[in-house]
Amino acid sequence: MRIELDIWRQNGPHEDGHFEHHRVDDATPEMSLLELLDRLNDQIVEQGGEPVVFESDCREGVCGSCGFVVNGTPHGPVPHTPACRQHLRAFPGVTQFRLEPFRSAAFPVIRDLAVDRSGLDALIRAGGTVNVLTGTAPDADAVPQPHQEAEQALDFAACIGCGACVAACPNGSAMLFAGAELVHLAKMPQGHQQRGRRARQMVEALDEHFGPCSLYGECARVCPAGIPLSAVAAVNRERLRATFRGKAKDN
Repeated sequence: MRIELDIWRQNGPHEDGHFEHHRVDDATPEMSLLELLDRLNDQIVEQGGEPVVFESDCREGVCGSCGFVVNGTPHGPVPHTPACRQHLRAFPGVTQFRLEPFRSAAFPVIRDLAVDRSGLDALIRAGGTVNVLTGTAPDADAVPQPHQEAEQALDFAACIGCGACVAACPNGSAMLFAGAELVHLAKMPQGHQQRGRRARQMVEALDEHFGPCSLYGECARVCPAGIPLSAVAAVNRERLRATFRGKAKDN
């Protein structure tokens, strides 16, 4: 099958970019979008050109490395599916794709489809971890936790940190990502000790690197992990909780 591609090409964050037209004549329905780019790059290299730069790692929808805008939608039109798991068979009748990087002031373009998502790393450093005592691992039943809370924590921990929520938000907000981190750590027994401190630090990092929530909910619609919109509300809830309990009580 023949696929027409309009791909964004840009040499760096301070360079002007443009769309470049390409065609792949031997694409197959089983190809993912990343495999389509692999095939295109083979053609470009064979012709002596510069291959299209994009990010990928596991290609199993787990790592969050892949991510670009497909026909105006982060990752592509298939709901709750990262770009690496979107296959051409999912687009019956579609033979032309417009690929561009995640568009957000928080994600400057490194080159072509690859962007700098270090702002998300700053959020993780601010509070996306817990401090635990090292040594012999405790027994599985040593720290009790209700089953429902454990399941909820796992649901929010499913966030892969791809940044699609930021790209979809008109204000470039990362509230969905931050909320997913805050909720899943707050519901785990190991995260209670630093709960208040974590909320304050992550909110500060949000204000520094990202815009405010747009209240439209685009983030949840494009999230490949299906993180619910309630994660956004959790950011304000955890912020208020930390404020009223005071710095003397971090938990």
